[in-house]
Amino acid sequence: MRNRLACLALALLLPHAAAAGEAEQENSLGMSFIDTPDARLIWFEPLDYLAPHVIRTYTNSLGWQRRMLGWQPSERTTLLLKDQSDYGTVAAGTMPRNRLTFDVSPISHEFETYPASERFYSWMNHELFHVAQGDLANEDDERYRRLFLGKVSPLPAYPESLLYSFLTVPRFNVPRWYLEGGAVFVETWMGGGLGRAQGGYDEMVFRAMVRDGARFYDPLGLESRGVRSDFQVGVNAYLYGTRFVTYLAHRYSPQQVLAWYRRDPGSERHYADQFRKVFGLPLEQAWQEWIAFEQEFQRANLDAIRKHPVTPYRRLVDRPLGNISRVHYDEATGVLYGGFRTPGVVDFVGAVDTKNGTVRRLADIKRAMLYKVTSFAFDPASGTAFYTTDNFALRDLMAVDVRTGESRMLLEDARIGDLAFNPVDRSLLGVRHAFGYAVLVHIPYPYKEWKSLHLFPYGVVPYDLDVSPDGKLLSASVSEVNGDQFLRVWDLASVVAGDMKPKSEFRFGQSVPESFTFSRDGRYLYGSSYYTGVSNIFRYEVATGDVEAVSNTDTDFFRPVPLADGRLVVLAYTSSGFVPAVIDPVVVKDASAIRFLGTALAEKHPEVTKWQVDPPSAVDDEKLVQRRGPYDPFAHLALDNAFPVLQGYKGAIGVGYQFNFADPLGFATLGITAAVTPGQGIPSNERAHLEIRGRYLEWWGSLAWNRSDFYDIFGPTKRSRKGFAAKGGYEHFIIYDEPRRFEFVAQAAFYDNIDTLPYAQNIESGFDRLTEAEVGLRYQDVRRSLGAVDDEKGIRWTAFAGVQHVTGETPWYVRGNLDYGWDLPLRNSSLWLRTAGGYASGNPDISISNFYLGGFGNNYVDSREIKRYRDMFSYPGFGIDAISGQSFVRPMLEWNITPYVFESVGTPAFHLAWMRPAVFASALWTDVESSSRRKNYANVGAQVDFDVTVLHWYPMTLSIGYAIGFGDGRRSNGEWMASLKIM
Repeated sequence: MRNRLACLALALLLPHAAAAGEAEQENSLGMSFIDTPDARLIWFEPLDYLAPHVIRTYTNSLGWQRRMLGWQPSERTTLLLKDQSDYGTVAAGTMPRNRLTFDVSPISHEFETYPASERFYSWMNHELFHVAQGDLANEDDERYRRLFLGKVSPLPAYPESLLYSFLTVPRFNVPRWYLEGGAVFVETWMGGGLGRAQGGYDEMVFRAMVRDGARFYDPLGLESRGVRSDFQVGVNAYLYGTRFVTYLAHRYSPQQVLAWYRRDPGSERHYADQFRKVFGLPLEQAWQEWIAFEQEFQRANLDAIRKHPVTPYRRLVDRPLGNISRVHYDEATGVLYGGFRTPGVVDFVGAVDTKNGTVRRLADIKRAMLYKVTSFAFDPASGTAFYTTDNFALRDLMAVDVRTGESRMLLEDARIGDLAFNPVDRSLLGVRHAFGYAVLVHIPYPYKEWKSLHLFPYGVVPYDLDVSPDGKLLSASVSEVNGDQFLRVWDLASVVAGDMKPKSEFRFGQSVPESFTFSRDGRYLYGSSYYTGVSNIFRYEVATGDVEAVSNTDTDFFRPVPLADGRLVVLAYTSSGFVPAVIDPVVVKDASAIRFLGTALAEKHPEVTKWQVDPPSAVDDEKLVQRRGPYDPFAHLALDNAFPVLQGYKGAIGVGYQFNFADPLGFATLGITAAVTPGQGIPSNERAHLEIRGRYLEWWGSLAWNRSDFYDIFGPTKRSRKGFAAKGGYEHFIIYDEPRRFEFVAQAAFYDNIDTLPYAQNIESGFDRLTEAEVGLRYQDVRRSLGAVDDEKGIRWTAFAGVQHVTGETPWYVRGNLDYGWDLPLRNSSLWLRTAGGYASGNPDISISNFYLGGFGNNYVDSREIKRYRDMFSYPGFGIDAISGQSFVRPMLEWNITPYVFESVGTPAFHLAWMRPAVFASALWTDVESSSRRKNYANVGAQVDFDVTVLHWYPMTLSIGYAIGFGDGRRSNGEWMASLKIM
């Protein structure tokens, strides 16, 4: 047995070792790295040009975090640069290792929801604060990190890790508003006052809430409802958190805010306990005091605005529509075309009839953006709407006929947005994002190819393009690398000829000029800006360069569309979303400025104005480089952590230890579980348990001896198995175009000394050795809307073929499933038809020539899928493995009913988030190819799921289900199911 284990372990690691050797020699991953004393920077080629700048901004920000937070990093922070999204994003992690992952594309400045400063400068200041928050440790935390050999990430397979995580990284287990509020606050002042803590959008949100009489969320309501059902969804955590933290700094002091975030000796482990220690009152009381302050503060701003006449507007629809893209308004029909992101409705390009308020969905928008929704342009002559999908990946250019609803793809993965339609030659202009740069491109009719017109230097980004009605002028807003924002106009013919000298321009400073659009006569450009603190509409005269405000609003206007009679269609902001409206643009001579809370803070506590981080030029990056070369995951493989675990085996409870190894990026992982089940009626040769699991990119493998599992303690589904098992496989995405996936899967396994089937716990094998192999395909393209807790429409299917071998028998089989879903008019409700079937060859009297179905399949405590009744081999209403057949066909109809979102049940750290009911009914036919063995079954059932959020981040779902089965002319006794899913 020892020799067999050694040989199989070697076979398991050979593909990994070969791949590692190849990577070392040829850099087959296309990745390189640089080590400095404090960071390991890794990038995909050709992003090496960014390396010096990233090292410099990281070094400066790290110095600030060390100085202000007392942070002594426990390790190097891994920085990864990649280019897999057309808009820049960053993800921070502190468990088990410190890591920052950057998508390097230009960022979106929509509504000034992101600061105007250079992207890596602001990213690093914000995200490294997150890393510091999680990595900060006092003596207690350090003791636990030594005990568990590192910081512990919660792992669903080992729920004990939740406790270990809280002990090793206590300040990660906090509400998101606490994390983001602190990061946005310090980012703003690290950037010299440029940031969302002094942003016009944040002021607008709370000013509108006071104006509209909207209710402010308390900490529990924000966690349970505010980030789930509101049209702002997760952004509410940033809004509320930033505002509350800024209020605390203003009311008390910035130093006390930092003391709340620090993890000094004697500080409290729980963030709320530390709040009371620093500020001397309960957090909930301070939150209510902030709300009272905010209401008074914004009433004063509203009074200031209303000192001068407020621009009247007429709503075109009677309700907010959530977030809306740029729009086109057909004056003849009163129909508004655009992209819409409305809670409870899958994101779509649609037509809104402003005469009766009806909405016609024309096409779904795959991966819509929150505020921009989609890049949108319109050809009124042909009735064609142009829009983009995959906006957070590599953008596709799409077109839809607004009369027929027929959509088509024009350019796949073109990465082009900020579309502008030229009515003269029917061409499109746009901006392409690639490798961190912005490129102005031209797409001639019939839109089969694009041509590059100009590559802008790094940090210079044009957006919100428009073409004059006569096709002669091109306009765009432009962000410069130093954060300055310009509105620029070019002669289009000169641009095509390669001359990018502007015809005219206006500098808006750090205020973002948005969605400037030519008037019908081409004389003016109309757009919006927070230039005066409120988002008003401005008129820019192309010939003279004069800029004038043409609105004074307390509701904030965006994305104007000039009409033939001189009026403007605008998007008016409300606390429930944007509403299309019409205004008369009248030049405003007097408009009062509002007061920013950030400004009030700086006046009262001017020390924040000295927090600014030095520019990148202050760092000599070459002096910091210690090592560089191609990145090989196996060369960086290390122990992440190790901790004790409980394991279940055949109804007995065992104890063991879990060891986790990985490279910093998680490309190569290795997990080892060693456990023992002492006595408890377990035979001596089954008391020891060992499992080794490894993965490298698309390859995976495992070795096990008497595999055990924590969740076997809670039954009734058993995953532990006697004997030896060696498994390996390969998983490759043929298509990875979220949410569309098409995957090839191949796997093989060898079992020895077994007593039951590996996939059917109640079926004795009748043999002790089994070899099997399987290949298959998996496909899915599913969608969900804001506020959804489940997929609401789309398709999902699998198809597998396999072969098994035991002494004297080698049967083969095929199996698969097909699910198709429709979203219903009810909010977040859907109807699904789910089918499954399979056929196995061979002698039906041997166990491996049959399929086995039955039961919900959920354990009382579980970690797998919640709605297990959907699984191919589940069949509620009957016992586990109670139904068998050499073939089977099972259609199921399922209705997912609108979930109910709770708001005030529990505490922020442990609260009930939502309840989701579903009902289902299915038929089942087994041995369909044999009239003598054929059997018919049916069932009906229901399941209700209650989502409970634990420690702010970890969902646990309590499920209760019941089903009645029918078969052989009899009704079953029914089956109840109760299950708590961990994470």
